[in-house]
Formats: sequence, structure tokens, C-alpha cells
Amino acid sequence: MKKKILIVGGGTAGTMTANNLVNKLMPEINREEVEITLISNSAKHVYRPGAMYVAFNKAAGHEFIRDQRSLLMMEIDFHVDAAVEINSNANYVKGESGTKYHYDFLILATGCEVAADRIPGLAEGGDWFYSYEGAKKIAQKFHNLKKGRVVVTINFPKTPDIPHQCGIAPVETTMMLHDYLTERGVRDDIEIIYTYPRIAQTVEDGLFLQTPTSNVLPMIFDGINVKHKRSFTLNKVDPDKKIAYSEEGEELEFDILMSTPPFIAAKVIRDSGLSQAQDDEGWLPTNKHTLKVEGLDNVYTLGDTVDLSVSKAGGTIHNQTDIVADNIAAEIRLGYPTESYDGKVIAVAQMGLSCGMPLWYDYEEDVAPTPCSKFGSFVRLGFNKGLYWAAARGML
Repeated sequence: MKKKILIVGGGTAGTMTANNLVNKLMPEINREEVEITLISNSAKHVYRPGAMYVAFNKAAGHEFIRDQRSLLMMEIDFHVDAAVEINSNANYVKGESGTKYHYDFLILATGCEVAADRIPGLAEGGDWFYSYEGAKKIAQKFHNLKKGRVVVTINFPKTPDIPHQCGIAPVETTMMLHDYLTERGVRDDIEIIYTYPRIAQTVEDGLFLQTPTSNVLPMIFDGINVKHKRSFTLNKVDPDKKIAYSEEGEELEFDILMSTPPFIAAKVIRDSGLSQAQDDEGWLPTNKHTLKVEGLDNVYTLGDTVDLSVSKAGGTIHNQTDIVADNIAAEIRLGYPTESYDGKVIAVAQMGLSCGMPLWYDYEEDVAPTPCSKFGSFVRLGFNKGLYWAAARGML
């Protein structure tokens, strides 16, 4: 009987995993023993990390958007249909169209979304670069800024030990902002204050979510005249007075509030009843090694939807996708999964407009800060503007 594999989500995680499954299961597909279906709420594939460059007028944005169908191997049955219901008892996902997509194996790759309204005033008074709309808006503000203060704030999920999307991004953009304002010749007239919440996963009263990086950041920031403030947990924003308030009782005036806003899982996940995350955040309970949803033997998840402590970023997905694809292929052929995810994350951080720093860590070992270089930046830009599309197609 033909095995049906269903992937929900057309972002990096869903696209890579669908193509990887075709590569690994081509003999079974050719014998019509396996079929692979991907559903997405959009016909477009948006590479979200590219928005960071849009925020500093280093990209227009269209370079990072492609037709979803063009990125998928021909063996994949693709439907533009937003998932609205997950029934793990009857093994189907219902789309907005009313179609029920039945499965033997389900992969939930629905990502996460900005939920700025969870902090009073942030939606009206803050800016962020996690969407292209938001990046274009803040880019215009940066372009017009001649003097004043930029305050950087970071918000973590309420669920313990869960990171926000792309943990290194606030550091990257703070340093990119310094370089951008220096390019414009206005840096001396603009104060940058980087703040960090009191609790960041397992780190308290730090400047980053991992201790080695947290310890080295003061020296880096001092070297570029970026002020830094620990234990500033954003509580509310007054968009009219342009004041950011912390849970600890402090307040900071700003001209621009560059924020990492709250993130939550997609609505279909939050409505599914599969998550026990706090505050209806929707993170899926995920086995840290198999990447199966806990309690569901035929449902996998990866990327930004999981409740794991590793970064919600592309450098994580690139290491998770092979685990999911290999395990499903093994289950079909052998009856059991064979691979184990070790929490590995590999990426290059954009530490300023022309300096890139390699990142490599896993469940057991935090990232070790290393010197950044122009070559590292070249590698990062080369991946973002070219190699990513090959990786999405399952070619890297």
C-alpha cells in the first residue's frame, strides 16, 4: 500500500525536507510506493534572513523571494492551501479549501510568527527586521535618522528554555547598525543602547543566551561605543512619549526602538491541542533526538516550531532536515528510525556589514566566539544571495 508523506509549511524547513525525502526515497517513488505532498499558505517562498539586509538598505528584498513550485522537485505534489486543522487521531490535515490531506507520516514545519501585541505598545512604538514589511519600515527610519538614540530590546518566549527566532540576530543587527551609521557619517550623533532581559533561557543577568558569548560582548560593544544594559526585560512601550519600560522598573527614551518581538507558533499549531507550551505560545513538544512530536509515532517536526533549546534559525534546520528525512526513509524501509539529532547548529554570523564569524555548537557545547573576518562575511553573503537556493532544493 502506498505510503503518504505530508509536509505542512513551505519555508526553509518544509522545502528542504520535502526535496531531501525525494532524493532519499526515489526508488520507492518510482515504484509508486511512496507519495510526497507539501501544502503551504503561499505560492511564494520567502527567505526570511534576507530581511536583515533590507533593514540597512543593502538589499531590495525581491532577491530573497521565489516561486515555491520552482524550488520543489517534480515528484512533490504541491498545493497552496493554508492548514487549519490537524487531526492526529484520524491522520489528516485539513486545508482552508476544505480538502483533507491524509498521511502515514506528517512533518510539521510551520515556523513561528511575530506577536508584537503581546507587549503593550510594542506594535505601535517598535520596529523589527523579522519581516520584509518591518525591515523596509525600519530602513526608512534609519535612513532619515541624523541624531538621537536607538534602543535595542530582546524578548524571549514565556515557555522556559525556548529561544526567540535567530538568537544571534540582535547582536548582528546592533553591529550592522553601527557600521551603517558610520557609513552615513552620523554615528557620533546617535547613541546605541543594547539591552537584554534578565532571563535568557538558562542565562541570568547576561547579554546573550549562551555564557561564553555573553562574557565577551561587553568588550566588543565597548570597542564600537555601543552602550549595554543587563536585566532590561521589556514590559511595555509608550509609543507617544517614545519610552520603553522594563519589568525591573527602568525606562529608556528612544527615537527608534529596534526590537526582537515576541514570537509564537503558527495558529494551526496553537489550535491543534498538541502543545503544552506556556501562554498559548504553541511550541511543539519535540523529542530532542528523533525530532518526533512527543506521543505521536508518525509525526515529525523541525525548525522554528519545536520546543527545543537550540536556535530557531536556518543553521539549525540544515542539520535537522537530514535527520527527519533519514528517519522517515528508515521507517519505510526498516520499520524504525536510525538517526539521532545532536543539537548541531552551523552558521556564519554577520557581525557588522563586512565581518562574518563562524558559529558551531550543539546540545553539549556552547558556541565559542571566534574572530570575524571579511572572508566570513563573503561566505555569509554568498550563501544568502546564492547558495541558499541550491540548499533549499536539496542540492547542498
